[in-house]
Amino acid sequence: MNGAPSDAGNGVGSKDSSGAGRAVVLIAAVLLLACAGLVGYGLLDAEEEPEKPSTPTAAVTYEVTGDGTAEISYLGRDEDGRAIVVRDAELPWKRTVQVPLGMAPTVAIVLGEKGGQASCTLAIRGKHVQRATAMGAFGRATCAGALPADRN
Repeated sequence: MNGAPSDAGNGVGSKDSSGAGRAVVLIAAVLLLACAGLVGYGLLDAEEEPEKPSTPTAAVTYEVTGDGTAEISYLGRDEDGRAIVVRDAELPWKRTVQVPLGMAPTVAIVLGEKGGQASCTLAIRGKHVQRATAMGAFGRATCAGALPADRN
């Protein structure tokens, strides 16, 4: 014993233990910064995208009665006004869809070569609007209504 305090065995002042402690703190700090960055990016990213305005709609029910099959085209929830076409639809057929206000809901039927008879009906918000009948080979019928641009 030379009178100098000994640090051996207690880890104080040892290069191995202080280096490992600094590495753990450094890794924890990096992970914390990475998580904070991801959260911040998520918040900023969510604010940059404007919400699409909700287009008001009305419930429209299209119904086609008859026997056999028909080609049916109708207006659904498509803001650019394109029709949805169902080929060789088995009759009777019925769909209720949401149509943007201001559009003209329409259902059209075309019978096949064998003909027959089929009728279309159109109801807006549960209220019957129109009925039409197609007969014979390649017979056609169209039912249309009007949806005001406001919510009335």
